[in-house]
Amino acid sequence: MDYQRGFQHGEHQGECKAELALKVIQGRWKVLILRELVDGIQRFSDLQRAIEGVSQKVLTSQLRDLEADGVVHRTIHPEVPPRVDYALTDLGIELLPVLDGLHAWGERQADFNAASR
Repeated sequence: MDYQRGFQHGEHQGECKAELALKVIQGRWKVLILRELVDGIQRFSDLQRAIEGVSQKVLTSQLRDLEADGVVHRTIHPEVPPRVDYALTDLGIELLPVLDGLHAWGERQADFNAASR
C-alpha cells in the first residue's frame, strides 16, 4: 500500500481521505459506540448502559452522525414503547480492522509513554 499517496504536499486540504475517515470516528463516544456494536445488534438502552458517562442527548447525536456516515444502521420496531436497535453496516464492519490498528498503535504509544517517564 502506498501510504504517501494520500499525504502528498501538493494535495488540496479537502482531498485527504485519511482526514475524511478520521472525521467519521471523531468524537468522544463514537469509537466506544462502535466497540459495543462489534458483537452485533444493540438496543439504545443497552448502549447507554454500556457507555458510562454518555448522556441520552449526546448518544443520540453520535448515533445519528454514524448513521448519516453509513457506518451504523438504525431499525425502529413498531412496538409500544418503540424499540430501536443499532447495528454496524457493511461499511462499519470494514472499519473494524482500522480500529484494531489504532488500538494496537495506542498500546505501543502507552508503552512508549511509560518507558519515557
